[in-house]
Amino acid sequence: MTTIEAIDAYFFEQRGSKADLIKGLLAKRSELPAAQPYYRAFEAVGARAADEALLALRSVLAGHHADDEHVKTLRAAVAAKDRAAYLRVLG
Repeated sequence: MTTIEAIDAYFFEQRGSKADLIKGLLAKRSELPAAQPYYRAFEAVGARAADEALLALRSVLAGHHADDEHVKTLRAAVAAKDRAAYLRVLG
């Protein structure tokens, strides 16, 4: 499973715990410079990281900026269990 698939599964399939997800993310880090601060934060706080940090990383991995409006839109799609809207935002 890719990093992107793991994040999506966490939010939409409730697959695994946040601790396991973060452990996996740290084991399979992207080399994108924009992703590095998120990995450092996950190392520091582990499963205490906010879901918004996972959504911001997912956005960065999709090639987008992780600004507040973008992350809030992703969060709303997750809350509505609307995977199609979530994927459109990341499109």
